[in-house]
Amino acid sequence: MIERPSATKFHTFSHDPFVLVGGTVHDPKNGINGSPSDIWVESGRIVSTPNDPTRFRRIDTSGLIVMPGGVDLHSHIAGPKVNIGRRISPQLCSHRRSDNQPSAVPTIHATGSLYASLGYTTVFDAAITTSAAPLAAIELRDLPILDKGFYLLAADNAELLSTLDAGDPDLIQRHITSIVRSGTGWGVKVANPGGASFWKNSRGDHHDLDTQLPGRNLTSRELLERLATGVQAAKLPHPLHIHTSHLGLPGNWQTLHETMKTLDGLPAHLAHVQFHSYTGGNLDSESFGSGVSQLVDYFKKNKNLTLDVGQILFGETVAMTGDPEAAEHLANTTGAPWNSHDLWLEGGCGVLPIEYKEKNLIHSWQWAIGLEWFLSVDDPWRVVLSTDHPNGAHFTAYPVLMQLLGDEAFRREAFRRIHPIVQKRSPLASLSREYSIQELCIITRAAPAKIAGLPQKGHLGIGADADITVYRPNQQLAKMFALPAAVYKSGKLVNENGHCRSEATGHHLTAFQTSQGNTA
Repeated sequence: MIERPSATKFHTFSHDPFVLVGGTVHDPKNGINGSPSDIWVESGRIVSTPNDPTRFRRIDTSGLIVMPGGVDLHSHIAGPKVNIGRRISPQLCSHRRSDNQPSAVPTIHATGSLYASLGYTTVFDAAITTSAAPLAAIELRDLPILDKGFYLLAADNAELLSTLDAGDPDLIQRHITSIVRSGTGWGVKVANPGGASFWKNSRGDHHDLDTQLPGRNLTSRELLERLATGVQAAKLPHPLHIHTSHLGLPGNWQTLHETMKTLDGLPAHLAHVQFHSYTGGNLDSESFGSGVSQLVDYFKKNKNLTLDVGQILFGETVAMTGDPEAAEHLANTTGAPWNSHDLWLEGGCGVLPIEYKEKNLIHSWQWAIGLEWFLSVDDPWRVVLSTDHPNGAHFTAYPVLMQLLGDEAFRREAFRRIHPIVQKRSPLASLSREYSIQELCIITRAAPAKIAGLPQKGHLGIGADADITVYRPNQQLAKMFALPAAVYKSGKLVNENGHCRSEATGHHLTAFQTSQGNTA
């Protein structure tokens, strides 16, 4: 018997096998684009149609949209910077704020529950210093529901810097492997390559890629090239994750362009490119604007590169970055209180509250530049939806971002509210593209899983993890993606109509086997 809609429509008992019947399935990796299909689940995995289907509990999903669980490739959810963020703006940290706005820096427990309530089942923290890795691992144990992992800021490690300076490729590869293995990381992140060395020696020095690091023969460009090569040689699942120099500074599109050129065929992922795509020389200058067109042309031609956007959305949040120079510059510009920390001289971080305002010239440019990136890249398999949580906006704002991408009328209405100079000058005014449901599925599920190196995630093919989200169709995409009808994690119902049904602990994803038996 097929169960019809009821309060327990999606419920399954323990790990009983079940089948989702007749849903409109979006599974880009397996070429399914909105076709009715049945999804068979047993022992936490997607399985083929069984010889004895009577063993499977049948759940009717006809009229509903079925897609894989979401994968957030770039977020900030654990470690010292996040805890400082909670302290510096405690009024933004409750997930039940009096103004009904979602929290900018939720507690670790709320983070897992809130992600799951949106249909996300996997998340990565994008910046953990090597010395903070044990603490981050402990924190992630308390993150409910989701599978989770982190990228290590290995290039801030003094010993690895010395190895990179010496330039022996075999030694670099072995050192990277050792750091990621011992730190239980998933990949390697570099934030402002070489920036920690400059920060410790001359605060606020915004160096270029060809300046030698203090006391070394190594430049930031050489660091990037050798680190990307070493990560590839170490066969980590995810390529080098790059936050390049000059974050947030006018004219920094040229630095991102030079970073792309430096990689020259090496696989790499470019983080929060919106914050690295500005023209101009001064923040209050008429020359400040978008450098996306120059960058996207190069990006399209170089298939070794992928990116996440780091979209800003208007409202209050907390900025946190492994780039203290950028944080200090932003604090001096805005007058906001800020906090900087160094962790055993192995990596710094800057944290400060920020509010993005619709009528602010710079904020309007940032909003428009992010959307311009999304709408200009022609291959959604190389783009990941992100807000660089919480830097551009909290992750609970993802549904609004999805509607901005998938609904031109909604986007144009928002565009009419921003600063008039940006309305006049931004290339966004001429972009009419709308993301389809399939493309939204790609940039939130299939593409981030592929880029992260998770073959068992982001799809509904046989053998995949049974991470599944069921949505009710709605032309208001923000409403559709904000409240899934059901979310399954490893075949277990974890959220139904916004209500948590289970808080089972997810897996700590590590690139190498650990003593707990977690594997890539």
